[in-house]
Amino acid sequence: MIYIKTRDEIEKIRESNHIVMEALHFIKDFIKVGITTAEINSEIENFILQKKARPSFKGLYGFPASSCISVQDEVVHGIPSSQRILKEGEIVGIDIGVEKDGYYGDAAYTFVVGSVDDRTAKLLKVTEECLYLGIAQSLMNNKVGDISNAIQTHAERNNFSVVRDLVGHGVGKKPHEDPQIPNFGSPNRGMQLKKGMVIAIEPMINMGGHEVYFADDEWTVKTADGLPSAHFEHSVAITENGPDILSKLD
Repeated sequence: MIYIKTRDEIEKIRESNHIVMEALHFIKDFIKVGITTAEINSEIENFILQKKARPSFKGLYGFPASSCISVQDEVVHGIPSSQRILKEGEIVGIDIGVEKDGYYGDAAYTFVVGSVDDRTAKLLKVTEECLYLGIAQSLMNNKVGDISNAIQTHAERNNFSVVRDLVGHGVGKKPHEDPQIPNFGSPNRGMQLKKGMVIAIEPMINMGGHEVYFADDEWTVKTADGLPSAHFEHSVAITENGPDILSKLD
């Protein structure tokens, strides 16, 4: 079922997303060689709580942490661990969800640890470009497939691949709502975008092949070939004036 949000509801979703982005900006200074992903998660949780909000991932479907922290070949849903120590040249995707006053925010960013090689830097650049190309297609009367195709076309044009087993989604009164937003597909296909819809667009782009698998913890999704994966995400409202990125700081 598709939930069409009122203007007031969109502003409440914006408030939750604002906290998400504040948390992502806050945590970037902690992304250094030697820190554990558990320490990063703890800092994120404390930051959200200080904002009088709730880390919505914690306990969601049984997930044990306040943020998903995915390193290198981990695509998404990495469980923070005191045993996972960040190393020079790695990339780390951090996905954060917040609930405040009954409305949810959701965004993600992939950070570099120190410096990375050129191919990895290009992966991050292209993945973020995919996100904004998808957002550019988030227009009233466009179709979900227009978003999907824009992302896939740009990724594959740059010799990267799009994860097909995981998708973006609606967001609002629930952390995951309809419609699903795949990162691959044909233009002018799928559900029509309507004013008042709020969707989380989240390209997951692999350096190698698109195949993935679940790790033994049954949460972490990893690339089948062991090559790195990048993840960027924004929550976006469909408006008569074009896409409104709710998870954006001024």
